[in-house]
Amino acid sequence: MLTTVLGLSAPGAAGQIIQQPSALAPGTGRVLRVVQPLELPDTSTIFSLADLLTYVTQRHPIARQAGLQPERARQEVRYARGLFDPSASSKYYGKTFGGKEYFHDWDTQLRVPLWFGADVKAGFERGVGTYVNPENATPLAGLSYIGLSVPIAQGLLMDERRAAVRQAQALQGLAEAERRGALNKLVLQAAKDYWDWSLHYQRLALLRRNTTLADVRFRAVRERVRQGDLAAIDSVEALTELQNRQATLVQAQVQWQNATLLLGNYLWDEQQQPRELPAQVRPQLLPAPAAWRPLPPDSVAALAELALQIHPELQKSRAKLSQLSLERRLLANKLLPKLNLDYNLLQAGQPFSPETSARLSGSYLENNYKLGVSFAYPLLLRQERAKLQLNRLKLRETELDLQQDSREIQTGVRTVANDWEALREQLRLQEQVVQNAERLRNGEQIRFENGESSVFLLNSREATLVTARVKLAELQAKYAQTQATLRWAAGGAE
Repeated sequence: MLTTVLGLSAPGAAGQIIQQPSALAPGTGRVLRVVQPLELPDTSTIFSLADLLTYVTQRHPIARQAGLQPERARQEVRYARGLFDPSASSKYYGKTFGGKEYFHDWDTQLRVPLWFGADVKAGFERGVGTYVNPENATPLAGLSYIGLSVPIAQGLLMDERRAAVRQAQALQGLAEAERRGALNKLVLQAAKDYWDWSLHYQRLALLRRNTTLADVRFRAVRERVRQGDLAAIDSVEALTELQNRQATLVQAQVQWQNATLLLGNYLWDEQQQPRELPAQVRPQLLPAPAAWRPLPPDSVAALAELALQIHPELQKSRAKLSQLSLERRLLANKLLPKLNLDYNLLQAGQPFSPETSARLSGSYLENNYKLGVSFAYPLLLRQERAKLQLNRLKLRETELDLQQDSREIQTGVRTVANDWEALREQLRLQEQVVQNAERLRNGEQIRFENGESSVFLLNSREATLVTARVKLAELQAKYAQTQATLRWAAGGAE
């Protein structure tokens, strides 16, 4: 939809970059980065906006840096999921003194965290010897066990592990919004600089043609002065005007060169080497009258609604809200007491070589288990309640920011749309000004040829005409930049 409104063509394959050899710094042997010109297709010297945006989105360092955000978010999710990785542990303690064995204590365990907060565990323990701790004493063959550790209150509905995974998942939305936001800003600035480049090119062409015209007139006036048709002061007037236009042309030439250099900052190759535009490259023309289209009916409301859905700033705020909501659930769960239940079903012997097979009958379960219950509860809960209240304040602040940003973004879309329509009217009027100035200049030329006017009046008419044409080109460039700004204000679309 935005592409249709802006009239931008899809990026093509024009303007490929080829690798150029590096150079060695004299006397150092160090490799220098050599900025090589961009190689354009032989069929055309036009470097279009679509070509520029292709290089920007695929090869510019900022675009590549923005592309790292989703991968970083995926690794954050992977890191959080690591909290649910199974873990194996083993420990052994033995003591022998004076040739006498005191004890041998060995415990090996496999622990598997579950999503709902419980842990499944299985292991083998063996504690034998004359002075082994009675709590750790086992039969000579040892004890194998399988058990479950379950939080009954705090940690049942939400715990740090689940909160970390879900917050990392919410971070993926935040990273994607940051990527799109950085890319949209880069594309907007590139488009603005491109149309400034095109404006300087057209302005240079207008001033060059105007200077050539002044040079032809000066030669003609000088010849007529020699023949006695004009006064000598007219040649001074023509020469002064020529020199003024030459000075303006020199300034325009510098501005065009600087704009070309600025645009070259967006060009990089696959090896991250900078590239610059060759001297013969020209921009595409500024939008012609056929491109001065009005916005389709109801398009402003549609763009404002689209901006509420896809704008990166709003998506970042929504991702932060999601993270804060998850944090609130975790902090609210912290207000509950810590009540944990541990149950281990015991079996004499090693796990795969038991002395007797376990039959899960009522009598076996009653006589072969290890049970533990733990309870803890802070009496005042000042830290937990303060953290929860701070989270609520942050949540409210983010909600208010989201409301304000939504309003500003909608206003921004409507503001740019108003600029669009105002520029269309200004362009239409300025085109008429150029036509009228051209008629006045042509009429003054005829009067001058008939001896009814002066060089001063003719130069004045031409100055008015070139000023009107430059103003028209500036409005055309601003109109093209407004198209890019409207795309950005609506959140951009890839």
